Amino acid sequence: MLKDSKAFSGFSVNDIDAAKAFYGETLGLQVDKNEEMGGMLTIHINGNNNNILVYPKPNHQPATYTILNFPVKDVEATVKELAARGVKFEIYDSEYLKTDENGVSKGNGGPTIAWFKDPAGNFLSVIETEP
Repeated sequence: MLKDSKAFSGFSVNDIDAAKAFYGETLGLQVDKNEEMGGMLTIHINGNNNNILVYPKPNHQPATYTILNFPVKDVEATVKELAARGVKFEIYDSEYLKTDENGVSKGNGGPTIAWFKDPAGNFLSVIETEP
């Protein structure tokens, strides 16, 4: 029944205008605001093949997990470019997770990855994929 559905993901933010600026201007994604739907945003990934719904929620609580992963070929180059645009990457130094001074985690038993937050405090990542 649902196998042919064009499912999509969504998440909340506390400031829809800040989210629109961050996803549209800082990250360079196509973002549309739909006033008829309460000001919800649609983030278009990969043309119109993957859409993500972002909705305003006054009592928003940031996700404590990664809500959106962006596969990239070179995490370090992407981190450098996004940092130049003002994105702050998370730095970890624990027994279970370590990043370098730029926020890149590699060789921790998982993929090369770097985490950052949107203006609402939701976790996002850039994750290295095979070329």
